[in-house]
Amino acid sequence: MIDFLPLILFALVCIFLLFGFPVAFTLAGVSIIFALITSLFGFFDLFLLETLPNRIFGVMTNSTLIAVPLFIFMGVLLEKSKVAEELLLKMSDFFSGFRGGLGLSVIFVGALLAASTGIVGATVIAMGLISLPAFLKQGYPHDLSTGLISATGTLGQIIPPSIALVILGDVLSSAYQQSQLSQGIFTAKTISVGDLFLAAIVPGLMLLCFYAIYFLFKSRNLELISNDRQSSDKAIDLIKVIAPPFILIITVLGSIIFGIASPTEASGLGALGAILIAILNNKLNFQTLAETVKQSAAITSMVFIILIGASVFSLVFRGLGGEELIEQIFNSIPGGLFGSMVLVMVLIFLLGFILDFIEISFVIVPIVGPVLMAMGADPIWLGIMIAINLQTSFLTPPFGFALFYLRGVAPENIKTISLYKGVIPFIAIQLGLLVLLAIFPSIISFLPNYLN
Repeated sequence: MIDFLPLILFALVCIFLLFGFPVAFTLAGVSIIFALITSLFGFFDLFLLETLPNRIFGVMTNSTLIAVPLFIFMGVLLEKSKVAEELLLKMSDFFSGFRGGLGLSVIFVGALLAASTGIVGATVIAMGLISLPAFLKQGYPHDLSTGLISATGTLGQIIPPSIALVILGDVLSSAYQQSQLSQGIFTAKTISVGDLFLAAIVPGLMLLCFYAIYFLFKSRNLELISNDRQSSDKAIDLIKVIAPPFILIITVLGSIIFGIASPTEASGLGALGAILIAILNNKLNFQTLAETVKQSAAITSMVFIILIGASVFSLVFRGLGGEELIEQIFNSIPGGLFGSMVLVMVLIFLLGFILDFIEISFVIVPIVGPVLMAMGADPIWLGIMIAINLQTSFLTPPFGFALFYLRGVAPENIKTISLYKGVIPFIAIQLGLLVLLAIFPSIISFLPNYLN
């Protein structure tokens, strides 16, 4: 019983989360109360809690995490400046004469929005409001339309520059150093957010291609209502809309990949670029800027409060011997690293039903990451596998967040079961990609190894 106290703590946190208590306060509150109770029986040293101020100070002064509020600002402002709306309208108009053209435009715009905003909820809602009526008007099946919109809306998890990858990069870097120190390696190497961005490019593009192939295959025999074919004027209008966010993404990513700027510096460049795009679109005014700053501050505060709560949980978990317990469990699993990875992937997938990627990154990854990397897991490969897995959990019925977002804006004649049926093939595609990356990890490591 005593040996399993860390798992009891984890189970209690999950139970309270299911009751709807706020994540940050649940993590911190349950952990502190559990620490106080177990200290009465001599199972926890309260002296460890005295290190909390230093841990919190370390979080607030982390230079890598400064990129988070700036990327959030960039994404929110691009959303407020109606970039998504303009992109979808122009691309839908341009491709309306092609069979499957509307779906391809949604995939392309979804990828562009993922790279520029990284906000799953905003992307799904925007594409649901704008493209779903167009799908229905042209005669596409409800399940195919909603499935594609939901799947492309979650691409912000994997398409760089992704907030999820920024957070994962910081967490994995600390876990990697910890795993090396536990092995007696005192000249610990590290990984950067830029490495994760590079590693995510090929899997992200593969995912887009798989989506496109599936959609074109499913729409090949459909009787669709086509509009007029594209014209040169439509092409010019499309280029005008695509060019600004595309240039911004290339500039931000390029500056990181080629070592011109750190992720933090590049995020500042991205925020400035978003302001310029808003000005070009005549969407920048005091009200828009105020709403953007307010929303960015709210999201950023949420992220850092969760991080502080996760720091408390991690401290108590380790103080109860949780890290040693996890190591024992992983070492006893048949298949070594492979078996342990399967267990972790299943756990993250299930937790994705009730937790956001932020909570999973801050809570789960610091626990399992050092043990997996000590067993031989490549930190960059591990990060991309986790990111794609989290993306899958966003889609999985009945709790997938993307489904809730789309259900909120979908017409009443679209049944919830259509949403569930529609995402199943895309979940299968993502799981298939996970298997492919597990078998051929060089797909992930190719670009980082080639350019570094």
